[in-house]
Amino acid sequence: MASSVDYTSPSAQYSFDVNQSPLFQLDQNNYINVLGIKQLNTLENISLLDIFLSTNHVVEPHYHQNAAELVYCISGAATVSMLNPFTKKVLSYSITPGQVVNIPQGWWHYEIATVDRTHLLAIFDASTPEVILGSDILKLTPSYMMAHTYCMDENQWKQAIAPVQPSTYIGPYKNCHRGTAHQSHPYPYQLPYQHQPISYIPQYPSYLKENRSSQR
Repeated sequence: MASSVDYTSPSAQYSFDVNQSPLFQLDQNNYINVLGIKQLNTLENISLLDIFLSTNHVVEPHYHQNAAELVYCISGAATVSMLNPFTKKVLSYSITPGQVVNIPQGWWHYEIATVDRTHLLAIFDASTPEVILGSDILKLTPSYMMAHTYCMDENQWKQAIAPVQPSTYIGPYKNCHRGTAHQSHPYPYQLPYQHQPISYIPQYPSYLKENRSSQR
């Protein structure tokens, strides 16, 4: 397929500092930077989110309507979970540096850091990573419709979602006061996860052997 980029244009950009492109910041330890075609105009069918998290902080449940996502762990550790719409099961994968999880386009998913200073790179096969956030679904869907559809008391629904802030991106909130039982562990309840830690397989064994030899 022919490229839509005019590489002869004097305005064509080939480099960019992602540190200068914040998407969302909860605090100095939990924030997301973005790179898409708006930041680097020669990009085609690729974009990324640079994600930094501290322990138990979550990139809220969401889905990308226009792209698949590859989550790569640079440092720290995280659990990446997603709902398989075909099997109706939630899959959960623990990743550490050098490991990845592939999330197909449109799948509901979220990431939680299990240690401080976790750094994740989310790579998309689209020039702009579009997103539908769980917090927006909860807050922007009319309460009467949720109550009517699911046979609920509308006032109870309103009370339940009252703490939810639209476009949360990273949770929990700074002013979250739910009690120590909820704060001490990211999964306070026994959920039906299919937890699958990724086994580590050393790569490039010949290089590693040579490198050890050179250090002696």
